[in-house]
Amino acid sequence: MNRAAARLHLGLNLGHTDPSAHESAEVKLFGFWVFLMSDAIVFALLFASYAVMFQRTAGGPAGASLFALTSAFIQTLLLLTSTFTMGMASLAMKYSHSRARLNLWLLVTLLLGLAFLGFELRDFAAMIGAGAGPDRSGFLSAFFMLVPTHGLHVAVACIWILVMLLQIHCYGTTLFVKTRLLRLGLFWHFLDIVWIGIFSVVYLQALA
Repeated sequence: MNRAAARLHLGLNLGHTDPSAHESAEVKLFGFWVFLMSDAIVFALLFASYAVMFQRTAGGPAGASLFALTSAFIQTLLLLTSTFTMGMASLAMKYSHSRARLNLWLLVTLLLGLAFLGFELRDFAAMIGAGAGPDRSGFLSAFFMLVPTHGLHVAVACIWILVMLLQIHCYGTTLFVKTRLLRLGLFWHFLDIVWIGIFSVVYLQALA
């Protein structure tokens, strides 16, 4: 593969460590980027809906009285840390021949993702228990469309990690396993970026 083609690679460049996987990833990762951009449009629409409904509380509670900034900040730290651990898993896949190291970083990423979901579900339960469910106002309807949709994506990514751990155990780091791990990494980093938007637009704006 020439240098010009390598520069066009969308994602982690496997390069000389696995040329066949590197070539196979070209088309597959491009297609996955197309999927991510379509998913970004979905989130853009949800953000737009939330922006329109932000002040439509119908006399009910607003974000300032509902959101726990400390919990949201912890969730942010968990996801940002998981970005690092997912990156380490990708590097372990590229440079290390040790399945144990790859499995370790994937497992840590999984635990961070599950901890994030645990905090998020606890916050949702507290809001609904206080009578601030999605049927209370347009503001809360928009909130429960945006934030849980992101949480659902994280849950899917966690299941994906479990599947990849099983495939690594059964097949090792074969070509198809590596290309799937590359797409998983892109998906995970995409969700982290979306969460930064949610934390800024939803939580920080409400408490400003």
